[in-house]
Amino acid sequence: MPAFDEHKDELEHYETMMGPHRGRLAVALDLLTNALVLVGQHGVYCHTNRDPDVPVMDIRIIQAEIGKAKELMQSVMEAMRAERDKKA
Repeated sequence: MPAFDEHKDELEHYETMMGPHRGRLAVALDLLTNALVLVGQHGVYCHTNRDPDVPVMDIRIIQAEIGKAKELMQSVMEAMRAERDKKA
C-alpha cells in the first residue's frame, strides 16, 4: 500500500498543522522513529558471540543510517521553520 494511502490520517493531520512539506517530513520522521524502535527491539535478541552486550553489526549499521536520515530531515524542517520565521 502506498505511503499516501496507508498514512492518510497522519498526513492530513500534520499537513494541516505544518503545511504540506513540513507535514510530510513529520510523518516520515515518525516512520523512521518507528523503524528505529523495531530495529532496536530486534537488536536486543541478536548479539555477537564475541560481545554479547552489543547487537550484531548489521543492526548497528541500520540504526546509525536511520539516525542519520532523521538528523538530515530534522535539519530541513528547522531550516524551513527559520525561513518562515524570517518572512513573518
